[in-house]
Amino acid sequence: MQRAEKVIISTAVTGSVNVPSQSEYLPLSAEQVVASSVEAARAGSAIIHLHARHPDGRPAFEAAVFEEIIPAILTQVDVVINMSTGGSSQMTMEERLAGATRFSPELASLNMGSMNFVYSGIADRVTNWKHEWEKPYVQATYTHPFINSFDKIEYVLRELGEKGGTRFEFECYDIGHLYTLAYFVDKGLVRPPFLIQGVFGILGGIGADHANLTHMVTIADKLFGDDYQFSAFAAGRDQFQFATHSAWLGGHVRVGLEDSLWIGKGRLAESNAQQVSKIRGVVEDLGRDIATPVDARRVLGLKGLASMTI
Repeated sequence: MQRAEKVIISTAVTGSVNVPSQSEYLPLSAEQVVASSVEAARAGSAIIHLHARHPDGRPAFEAAVFEEIIPAILTQVDVVINMSTGGSSQMTMEERLAGATRFSPELASLNMGSMNFVYSGIADRVTNWKHEWEKPYVQATYTHPFINSFDKIEYVLRELGEKGGTRFEFECYDIGHLYTLAYFVDKGLVRPPFLIQGVFGILGGIGADHANLTHMVTIADKLFGDDYQFSAFAAGRDQFQFATHSAWLGGHVRVGLEDSLWIGKGRLAESNAQQVSKIRGVVEDLGRDIATPVDARRVLGLKGLASMTI
């Protein structure tokens, strides 16, 4: 791993896992996602990881929804847009790529393997549902795997990477996903520098154990040497511990209401910017500087805003 000169903060502002009934602060409408993204960027986030939702909170894939979000963010702040190609496990691949195909972003997330991606436990914790779609949606993850087969991974790499120059945040939910990434590196479809995002604490993936984070970096070093940058996050209550650990190891960090709705024990985060400000303070207390969007583009070899189709 290349030890980062400056720490890149990524913010996952809304995602497709948490549902409106869990928190009144989760951004849902395009206007809310825009406002939350702008606030996070101004607080120090160099990268905004974007999903889209309909106003009632249902995950959205339509390019038209992203058209209400991305230009509005970029007219207010300079920030790297990282669009999800995961979307939701209940979307088709064409739906998952609709927004990214339309915008050809600087960066896009790419899940590196099929897996059980289970968050049905939300249904056990919510007693008052705001919308009828929410409970069946989360319960369905107990019976339906998240498919990211090799042909689908290659399709994304070719459609967005080869054709559009988009680079990727490679989301690795287990050690085997690193070896999948190595396969595509050997095939010539992934070239350095690249960003590995270790994901911990998702039921069906690697657990939120700090030994797992250290082990993931060890194996990534063995496979990729200095050709990659590393970042890590954990879902839920372990969010800030894992971000701190990643920064301490020389990597980058990710926060956001997609990953955790909390700012502290028993306290809901009131905004994405609140989480950004908290992790920024932690990183700076470790004696490390915060990367700007310009820094992030240089370190990750991104193509720049001018190459997006806005």
